[in-house]
Amino acid sequence: MKLIINTSLMVPIYEQITDQIKTLIRNGELKENDNLPSVRTLSKELKISALTVKKAYDNLESEGYTVTVHGKGTYVAAINTELLLEEQKKELEADLEQAIQKGRRFGISDEDIKSLFELILEG
Repeated sequence: MKLIINTSLMVPIYEQITDQIKTLIRNGELKENDNLPSVRTLSKELKISALTVKKAYDNLESEGYTVTVHGKGTYVAAINTELLLEEQKKELEADLEQAIQKGRRFGISDEDIKSLFELILEG
């Protein structure tokens, strides 16, 4: 499992881990009953605190994406990938709405916001 942490983002590291694992599940790269790396292993690999990885794993479990078996590890739970994609789209929609509102507060026209969005997409 290859995860990339970007410390320059304003997104907390545990959320980056959570989001990337959800994406791996949705894309089928992680399947039901696949074993995730241990908290210690992943924290060493990513060079971050084990508590950060634990928080990400706890979030995944509370949202129903993983199941932890004490003494054995954390496994991918049975997931409805279409439901997961829909949840992620809803979250992205909220983020885009915030960005649009911020642009409007700054006095940027809707047309300029669309142009900026298209530029970023081409990126």
